[in-house]
Amino acid sequence: MELQARSLWLLTEPLHAVCYFDERCRDLGKDLGLKGFWMGYFAARTAPLGVVEPAAATALLGGFAPGMVARALPAAWSIVSPAHVLDERGSRAAQALREIDPELDHAAAELLPPLQAVVDDAPATARPLFAANRALCDHADPVERLWQLATTVREFRGDAHHAVLADEGLDGCEALVLAAASGRVPKDTMREDRGWTEEEWAAATDRLRSRDLVDAHGDATDHGRRERERIEEATDRLAGRLLRALPEGETEGLLHGLEPVARRILAADVLPFPNPIGLPHLDEPVRRYTDAQGVSATSRLARDA
Repeated sequence: MELQARSLWLLTEPLHAVCYFDERCRDLGKDLGLKGFWMGYFAARTAPLGVVEPAAATALLGGFAPGMVARALPAAWSIVSPAHVLDERGSRAAQALREIDPELDHAAAELLPPLQAVVDDAPATARPLFAANRALCDHADPVERLWQLATTVREFRGDAHHAVLADEGLDGCEALVLAAASGRVPKDTMREDRGWTEEEWAAATDRLRSRDLVDAHGDATDHGRRERERIEEATDRLAGRLLRALPEGETEGLLHGLEPVARRILAADVLPFPNPIGLPHLDEPVRRYTDAQGVSATSRLARDA
């Protein structure tokens, strides 16, 4: 189930991520009168929670510097309401997805029932972003509802991931330094993308070095790489709870149905590679068969990501 949980992320994240990279979606903040992309980002990401304060938003989002969040919130709420932001983010994401994939309305008819079952069955305790987004999965527009379900699934994994990082004793900056040092996210841009100063980044690097997680050059050590993969495996284990609602055959059917959608989105070159969300290319075909070692190709895809 853990490997299928990784595959679920790989195949739903492209659906969700158009809200960060499609130009129509990136202009949301500016069009609503907010100051630039990042104020729009923080407003849209936290709007399911209502008028949230910066300290709570920083804790929920995990990797952003507190000062970066505080420059956007609560100021955004004096300009636009969370409800207006939610209406715009969902409709813009649906417009972007239809433009990228004209077949998506047809695919949505098959994907909505199992995704809704997954989301309805998942526990909300200690998963605040998941719980807030789950309450929004009632759109009449099938593509908007599909995007919202994919978003809710990814926030479930995100809540789990932050819990694992906290359990491993990594703060937001340290987690990003380790991810960048191990090649999961762009090393040259991640600090500025998340608002950390050079001094904060250097101090976090020093703390990781003292734990033998990065070397003198700021690259992950063997121990650091193992630790980073252990974090992903623990996240997979917690995120695997999502799939308990589906029998094995239905889980494979859901992944099979999501794969061509994800590939069409990635083929449109809306998402950059490498990217700050750590999404890799789907380089190999994901076939539904078992190899000589008894490992499905779906599992290999998840394991190698």
